[in-house]
Amino acid sequence: MSRLDYSKWNNIEVSDDEDDTHPNIDTPSLFRWRHQARVERMEQAKKEKESFDEEATTHKKRVKEIQKKLKEVELAGKTDEVRKLNKDLGELKKQEDHFKKKEEELAKKDRLTPWNVDTLCQPGFEKTIINKGKPNTDESEDEKTKKMMSFMDKHEKEIKKFGMIKDYNASRDYLRDNPHLVREDTASYLTLWCVNLEMQEKQALVEVVSHQTIVMQYILELGKQLNRDPRSCIPGFFERIKTAERQYVEAFEDEIRAFKSRVKARAKEKVEAAIKEADEEERKSRLGPGGLDPVEIIETLPAALKECFETKNVARLQGVLAAMPKEDAIYHMQRCIDAGLWVPDAKAAG
Repeated sequence: MSRLDYSKWNNIEVSDDEDDTHPNIDTPSLFRWRHQARVERMEQAKKEKESFDEEATTHKKRVKEIQKKLKEVELAGKTDEVRKLNKDLGELKKQEDHFKKKEEELAKKDRLTPWNVDTLCQPGFEKTIINKGKPNTDESEDEKTKKMMSFMDKHEKEIKKFGMIKDYNASRDYLRDNPHLVREDTASYLTLWCVNLEMQEKQALVEVVSHQTIVMQYILELGKQLNRDPRSCIPGFFERIKTAERQYVEAFEDEIRAFKSRVKARAKEKVEAAIKEADEEERKSRLGPGGLDPVEIIETLPAALKECFETKNVARLQGVLAAMPKEDAIYHMQRCIDAGLWVPDAKAAG
């Protein structure tokens, strides 16, 4: 399977007003998230098949053992053991219908592989062998990023309009009328928009835009796997998604849910980082002339001294300091000066 170039994501911010201290949208990107989900489903199916094979083998082995032992006890004329073994054999025979149905179920699952870009490549969602494409190395990452940002700025309104569509037919018609939007830059913008909407707790919009993000990514991947212009895949994708069996639709919806889960986690990280940064900026803004935080310093003062500052009682402050050992009084007052809690010559300082 061909690989997408994810490095262009490294320099994209979720919103225009974020600065460089905020983390960028990182890998795994949308396609890797989807790929991981498919791998997990394939691994689960593999384990289920292996478990069934092991169980079926054990069952057959047990049947043969009882049949062999039954012949032996019949020749020996052991009536009680014959009765018991026949009962056990009957129970095992009853289980054969279960194994037969399970085998047919697994065979059907194998034929109906969960819907993904691999199975979209031929009519009937059949599997196919994909030729790997060579990545384009003609442009530098800076050039690619500049082109992407330029595209996003130019077509932002059109991309957002597509992201808000809730109907397959309307989506198909819109992309047919605006084929220039069928490109990775659009999928990138939609993904970043989803994170931004999640940060703003606009859940209803996240639902709609997430769906459209996956739609766009499927069309792009279909074009890659067929080695065709993805714009030519627009009619085929929407025709298949509307007529697909429920199992394929559920697989498609699973990928939407997985995408939303990643978006939610990423948004939470960015919100926490923004809060932490705001707290740090606030702390820096209140630092005193000596570089100490007045909030932190006042909390570490002796209770009597702390009360003096909180009540702004200078007379009491002088009394408390006079009662303290000289070294302690100098130590605490110097920290208060460095934190801006006390100005030695207030009149001179204005």
